Amino acid sequence: MRFLARPHQLPLRIATGAYILDSGLMKFDADEETAARVHGMAAGTYPFLKRLDPERFTRALSVAEMSLGTALLLPVVPSAVAGAALTAFGAGLVGLYLKTPGMRQPGGIRPTQQGAGLAKDVWMVGIGLSLLIEECRCGVSAYRPRRSAARRRRRS
Repeated sequence: MRFLARPHQLPLRIATGAYILDSGLMKFDADEETAARVHGMAAGTYPFLKRLDPERFTRALSVAEMSLGTALLLPVVPSAVAGAALTAFGAGLVGLYLKTPGMRQPGGIRPTQQGAGLAKDVWMVGIGLSLLIEECRCGVSAYRPRRSAARRRRRS
């Protein structure tokens, strides 16, 4: 596993990490009403969350978002680790979109106006999977250095 992000991964990681970090920072000191709204939406889709206090849940979600955003922004965090975390987080948001009534148009996957904000989170799953696939593929043989022509001739 590589311990530094590849240069071509940095734009994806920086844009996504900054977006998620900002989202977490905005939720950190959420008022009661905001916490109740965030918790209510999550608990409506994932019933096991109902037993959590709305303010504690929102604070924990905020810390998770800030941690994920920071992991994406720091190039020393392996892309496989950041990609796996981003994929899991994005999948949870896509689950909210797919399971929450009123987010999709009847009989399809296209979002309603209310669902557009969650539907766009599919990009996080795509970026996370891209980071994971590249790291898994690269670990096998994709980035092996090529032998020089002189070295190939000597071996023949």
